[in-house]
Amino acid sequence: MPMNSLLHISKFVAPEIIFGLGALSQVGESAARLGIKKALLVSDLGVLEAGWCDKVLDFLKEVGIDAKVWYDVTTNPKDLEVAAAVESYLESNCDGIVAVGGGSPIDVAKAIAIIATNGGQIKDYEGVNKITCPLPPMVVVSTTGGSGAEVSQFSMIVEKERQVKMAIISKSLVPDIAIVDPHLLQTKSARLTAATGVDALCHAVEAYVSLAATPLTDVHALAAIRLIASNLRESVACKTNLKAKAAMAMASLQAGLAFSNAILGATHAMTHQVDGLLDLHHGETNGILLPHVMEFNMISCGEKFINIAEAMGVQITGLGKWKSAEKGICAVRKLLRDIEIPEHLAQVGMKEEYIQKLSANAVKDACLVTNPRDCSVEQIEALYRKAL
Repeated sequence: MPMNSLLHISKFVAPEIIFGLGALSQVGESAARLGIKKALLVSDLGVLEAGWCDKVLDFLKEVGIDAKVWYDVTTNPKDLEVAAAVESYLESNCDGIVAVGGGSPIDVAKAIAIIATNGGQIKDYEGVNKITCPLPPMVVVSTTGGSGAEVSQFSMIVEKERQVKMAIISKSLVPDIAIVDPHLLQTKSARLTAATGVDALCHAVEAYVSLAATPLTDVHALAAIRLIASNLRESVACKTNLKAKAAMAMASLQAGLAFSNAILGATHAMTHQVDGLLDLHHGETNGILLPHVMEFNMISCGEKFINIAEAMGVQITGLGKWKSAEKGICAVRKLLRDIEIPEHLAQVGMKEEYIQKLSANAVKDACLVTNPRDCSVEQIEALYRKAL
């Protein structure tokens, strides 16, 4: 690590984190410490059917906290879902939020907190630092091992009318307490395990090469890449492999800490547009686009790409700079193939006719600001076509 990088001022924001097998049991005590008396428990149908919400309700009840459950949340949550959930929060006289799920329920929970205290519509807060009033207390329980939303300052919500996935970014959105229990990863399908794991990989890679990266974020990003390269295949292969699940839970957490503070790049800027239009799984879209964006970005940060290759477990002894950097991209492609992530956007419903509109929206996405290589609308169009 260059010494001069340690001489600059940098900020790093994180919630209180409770990690480990059995950590879910801390949810009631955590909510009580924050002074919550009536919680809106935000989740989704899959998590509800897996039984995790019932366990959370029991832990809340043990400490005298009442809760109203809201689970009408889709894979790419919409502004209309947020509005309905806010109405439920206010009508139920809630004074805090407990979210149980992956990125979708957690993003909705954050959006509810914004509107419940700041008013207006969620689209009013698109962009950076638009929140002015303090939010209600939030306890977040992660169930997917991928989104990193439990520690991030992001909320991603689709505006239905524009078919655009809005990025809402503010340090106010970092939850008060994040609970990560690897046990909860055991109820996911292989496909969801793969997609969420790839999301974590994309977070780590983009945070590591981000223009806003710092020594603090680099440590977490590289650690996450190492864990994913070593454990994602096993986690996809077997639901009950707790060693792999724990490693992926930690990888997701560290990638989340990295990207929350370093922001992201062109992959996410492009993925947000595709997901907003086609309502796809965010991780799969990221997986399709990531190798193409890595190839595009490589010339801007070759040394960092060498470090990515080493973190992926590639032997680069004797190779030149650019050959070493390319090996990291090859390792990412092999991992994606091994866990059966689609290779082309056309496989998930993307069409040539969408590219111009999506590219025009992508250049306005806040994540593009920290991409390490300048990126024009024409270059984004070319990347979409390459991935098609």
